[in-house]
Amino acid sequence: MTDVLRRGRASLAFGFFAQGAAFAVLVTRIPAIQDRYGVSDGLLPAFLAAVPVLAGVGSVCTEHLVKRVPPSHVLRWSQPVVLLALLGVGAGDSLWELGLSLAAFGLAVGALDASMNMLGVSLQHAYGRSIMLGFHAAYSLGGILGASLAWAGAHWDLTLFALYLPAVLVLLPAALVASRWYVDGDGNGGGAKDPAPGTSGGTGVAFKLLLPLCLVMAFAYIGDSTVSNWSAKYLQDVLGSSEQLATVPYNVYMVTTLLGRAVGDFGVRRFGAVA
Repeated sequence: MTDVLRRGRASLAFGFFAQGAAFAVLVTRIPAIQDRYGVSDGLLPAFLAAVPVLAGVGSVCTEHLVKRVPPSHVLRWSQPVVLLALLGVGAGDSLWELGLSLAAFGLAVGALDASMNMLGVSLQHAYGRSIMLGFHAAYSLGGILGASLAWAGAHWDLTLFALYLPAVLVLLPAALVASRWYVDGDGNGGGAKDPAPGTSGGTGVAFKLLLPLCLVMAFAYIGDSTVSNWSAKYLQDVLGSSEQLATVPYNVYMVTTLLGRAVGDFGVRRFGAVA
């Protein structure tokens, strides 16, 4: 059992790492994506907002899907879709291709994020101690790699396809191999357990009370994601930075999140989650 959990933890950490890299290499090259497809400044926010909206749709669909399919299966097949959608962004040359690729990216990211965190929480329960922030630290590490690759692509004036293809060729097969060791809720690769009898009623009441707050948080997430995705565009067009420099702040941001997340689990174990 210990070896199963250890392999499951390592494989899931790689899943977080791969997603961090894929997302970073996309958002830090938004100015290049805009130039390639001729997206106007007025239309660009619609594309950027559509990704988190569709990610929300993908997450909600995953909530219902995992009642029939283990989260590990959802994660195993949503991660390749994310990576292939990233490659589609680099390979297309018309607006409908960009829209289709970003739509697939958003929906798959939603399914991936939901299933990835479901597996992380179930592993944390199996371990009996805080390990979730370590997974998010792996995401930050992937973000650092992705932003660094984006800097290299801008520095050597690589096309988006030339930048994305090697990343996908490395990450996609590695993610598929790692998915063999995902561990679901029962610690043995099975599906999530059903809630205990008599608990659903209380949960329903609590959810109704929290629904307005949840809606506010959902809209805030969409706004925050749209604004943060705009960062490279803002740096290049408003502050006059170069394409290379526009990728750096995201990298710095990922470094600081890595520092916080790397020590977060130890803090939770020492002082408790509330503190």
